[in-house]
Amino acid sequence: MSDLLPIFPLPNVVLFPNVFLPLHIFEARYREMVADALRNDRLIGMVLLRPGWQRDYEGRPAVYPIGCSGVITHADKLEDGRYNIVLRGVQRFRILEEDDRLSYRRARIEQLPESTCRAEDTTAIRRQRAKLDSLLAPSVERSFVDIAGEAKIPAAMGDEDLVNALAQYLDLDPLEKQALLEQRSLRSRAESLVELLEMKILMAKTPGGSQVAH
Repeated sequence: MSDLLPIFPLPNVVLFPNVFLPLHIFEARYREMVADALRNDRLIGMVLLRPGWQRDYEGRPAVYPIGCSGVITHADKLEDGRYNIVLRGVQRFRILEEDDRLSYRRARIEQLPESTCRAEDTTAIRRQRAKLDSLLAPSVERSFVDIAGEAKIPAAMGDEDLVNALAQYLDLDPLEKQALLEQRSLRSRAESLVELLEMKILMAKTPGGSQVAH
């Protein structure tokens, strides 16, 4: 990863490691960002805009400091200069400082590797996976969408990929997804995801509560 990572701030998108994200790039500054990334290491950092971003969207509104880098696995440049790209999440990072010399935003970052799973962590994650299966079946099948737009659950998906894919693809609030991304380990992310879904289901069963979005 280069010293300065291009960062792409959006108000409603959170990227997780090893999960794919299709994006349509149309703003001039981000077209330049994609072109530069394709000429270099193909890495872009996705970050979530903080509330109130509308007041300074054309500038450099505040973002949450923890994001996820993604490698461009597919890129189509359209005739008018726009891009359709697909990112695959690589690794979480924390922004240390920003560089403002280019039209798009870049940052010096520190990488945030996932904590190593111990035997007890693996056992706990398997318990959380079983809870996720019971909480989401059968609606989970409608929540996974591949880049072709078709409902799809990969067979034999590993625990880490499953938890991260659910965190990204389920119809959760962006701030809820950001909180999941900021969890320091797969175990804590899985536990937080289960707690979040249990709360939503409880609210859906409560008169006047919000309906769970699947």
